[in-house]
Amino acid sequence: MLKNSKNYMPTYILVAMNIAVYGFTSYLSGNAIEMSDQVLVQFGQYNPYVFNGEVWRLFTGMFVHANIAHIVGNMLFLFIYGLRAEDMFDIKEYLLIYFMSGLAGGLLTLFLWPDILSVGASGAIFGMIGATMVYLRRAIGQSIITALMFVFFLFVFNFGPNVNYLAHLGGLAVGLLIGYVLAATRKPRQQVSYQFKYPSSYQEQ
Repeated sequence: MLKNSKNYMPTYILVAMNIAVYGFTSYLSGNAIEMSDQVLVQFGQYNPYVFNGEVWRLFTGMFVHANIAHIVGNMLFLFIYGLRAEDMFDIKEYLLIYFMSGLAGGLLTLFLWPDILSVGASGAIFGMIGATMVYLRRAIGQSIITALMFVFFLFVFNFGPNVNYLAHLGGLAVGLLIGYVLAATRKPRQQVSYQFKYPSSYQEQ
């Protein structure tokens, strides 16, 4: 039987890691509310530096956040959908979805916006949202259209100034794909059948 990832608590660990990095960058910035541009460039996905060989920024950029509102919003969604994903996926699948989605968002940003600085876990989180939504619908044999509509409106709702919608789009696309493939290739853990019996006589009360 497939084991879920709750025993490993990946959501709590990822949230803790993001908060720890935020604390570190706050210390370097001398400001707990807003990170300095120098610190963001030093640790974030600054694409000109990535093209110069600093590919590790595609990873570290997922854990760097620009300000307090940025990390609070991201960690809230990670907590909600991460805990949901723990019930659906084993630890390898969970981490695959998270980091492949984050990487996809970073790469899409890298090649379409080669001159910008990108920070945040949004690509990975959108991937987690997409994977959980499409997996749940596909696994129970229902249409995935509702799930696609939900994530589409969530994607559109998150448009705004300084929002890297390419990272959201790349992460969401990969999350949807992985979630669909896992649901389509996995046998249900258990099948439940319902049988209704009607009594020959009854009383209303």
